[in-house]
Amino acid sequence: MKSKFQVNNGVLLVLVAALAVFPFVSDSRTWTILLTQIFIFSILAMSYDILLGYTGIVSFGHAMFFGMGAYTTAIMLNKFEASLGVFFFSIAIGMIIAGIISFLVGLLTLRLKSHFFAMLTLAVSGLFLVLAEKWRTLTHGNDGFTFRAPELFKDRVMFYLLVLICLVLVYFFLRRFVSSPLGRVLIAVRENEQRTKSLGYKTLHYKVIASVVAGIVASLAGSLYAVSLRFVNTSVLTMDITLDALLMTIIGGVGTLIGPIIGAGVIELAQHYLSGLAKEHPIFERWIIFFGIIYILAVIFFPRGIVGTIRYAFWKRKNKDVSVVLNTSKVKEVAK
Repeated sequence: MKSKFQVNNGVLLVLVAALAVFPFVSDSRTWTILLTQIFIFSILAMSYDILLGYTGIVSFGHAMFFGMGAYTTAIMLNKFEASLGVFFFSIAIGMIIAGIISFLVGLLTLRLKSHFFAMLTLAVSGLFLVLAEKWRTLTHGNDGFTFRAPELFKDRVMFYLLVLICLVLVYFFLRRFVSSPLGRVLIAVRENEQRTKSLGYKTLHYKVIASVVAGIVASLAGSLYAVSLRFVNTSVLTMDITLDALLMTIIGGVGTLIGPIIGAGVIELAQHYLSGLAKEHPIFERWIIFFGIIYILAVIFFPRGIVGTIRYAFWKRKNKDVSVVLNTSKVKEVAK
């Protein structure tokens, strides 16, 4: 299904400008922190969309790359001076490590198909989780550890702006990536891998590239997440992180990039408000059940995700208009 539906760059710039101005016109520290979390998980969800939406790969081990970034940044800021230089250097190191690991894991696992691949990625991710739990001299295990963030980021607004800039850069980078000839091959692999192979493409190579790009971007999200909390433990490597990325991608719209951002906003806002209601009303103590209901309703009313459903409606309406024009032309020809 081809569609020219695309969010206008002008609209995006207006939204980004509004978000950039928001912390200066609002005194709500809670909203600043919440939006920062949404931006971070939007980056993670977009990285997962490269796998699921554009390559057709379902991974249950995406959290390991998120965790690599988080631990690399946390450890370096804990061991060395908490300066901006160390912070950006730690992000770069985390992305390099994630890129190397995703390359090696991709070579080993991407030869497998469907659920076999998904299960193996889950097993590999579990190995990194066990390593983080046992290597207590470095990671402090399940207890985790706190660390100092750069002085500039003690002001939450400055960190908010940095994460927003990262989100925008990642979005435009990934949009350019999926629009490139390489991205078109990834979409072909998603649609029909065997046919793509028959055309002479080495599909394994392209899937490994997608895995590396997704791993690097996920590592960036992990680094930002660790600094936002000033704390890290083994929770950054658990299955919950991968499931969050998966749900954000599905709810927002698979294969859209902008969809995972919307999905991240929906899920983070739902978790925030439902957990808040649980503190005030006993009926919401099992808030995760209500969250599950929200997810079910989203899947029922938006089977292609929020953005995917809008895109499909746009495509359907356009094709309907075209068919009406063609039918009108045929009627005129017959009348003549």
